[in-house]
Amino acid sequence: METLKVTINERMALIGLDRGKSNAINSKMLQELNTLLKSIENDDSIAGIILHGKERFFSSGLDLIELFDYNEKEIEEFWILFLDFVKSFVAFKKPSVAAISGHSPAGGCVLALCCDYRVMNEGDFIIGLNEVPVGIIVPDSIFHLYSFWIGQARAYRNLLEGKLFTPHQALEIGLIDELVSPDKLRSRAEKQLLLYQQQDANTWQQSKLNMRKDLINQMGNTSDEVLNSILKQWWSPSTRSILKTIITNLSGNKKNGK
Repeated sequence: METLKVTINERMALIGLDRGKSNAINSKMLQELNTLLKSIENDDSIAGIILHGKERFFSSGLDLIELFDYNEKEIEEFWILFLDFVKSFVAFKKPSVAAISGHSPAGGCVLALCCDYRVMNEGDFIIGLNEVPVGIIVPDSIFHLYSFWIGQARAYRNLLEGKLFTPHQALEIGLIDELVSPDKLRSRAEKQLLLYQQQDANTWQQSKLNMRKDLINQMGNTSDEVLNSILKQWWSPSTRSILKTIITNLSGNKKNGK
């Protein structure tokens, strides 16, 4: 795999996001994640997963530099792939723990929200959903996923503001479940996954799916209306201008080694 590193340890699959410095999400990463999760779901030798990043980055979100140059067909295919993958991950029946090693805005936060438990490193990091300030329309499925964990009113306000949180703030509102020092991140994630694995597998999995039933249904298949509104805004002059500014800043940071 080009964008992931996978290690199997005591029936745990440790899935490492491994694309560049910041693990920005592109089509290839989504395709590999989707294939891997489907394989793990049908593999009786693997009881659950830990999704992790690398030093200082869980995932910086969508790879705006790559996506900016997609043509109309490519960007439509990407959004369909992204939203379908999120739906599949939400319905993943086995235990999943996110070990958040650093920054996790936007798409990175979405990946973490799909998991059953989130452990995050202490530090000067950000996490949250900031799509609106970037010029990206938030689909209702992402709102439902966000509000599943932190409540509708809070999710509504945070999304419209594009609010990003420090790890301590994220813990306070329930966006993450635990905050640890970097040297304890993996061991704490493994301990939580082991706790899930000690339960009867069928009982645990069916209970998870029962409790997520409404959420899974709300993820649904993205309607043409919603998809078209996302795509229309993506190509609007205002969003292209915002994206170009972000990309210029990102490119400058890369040249400066940040």
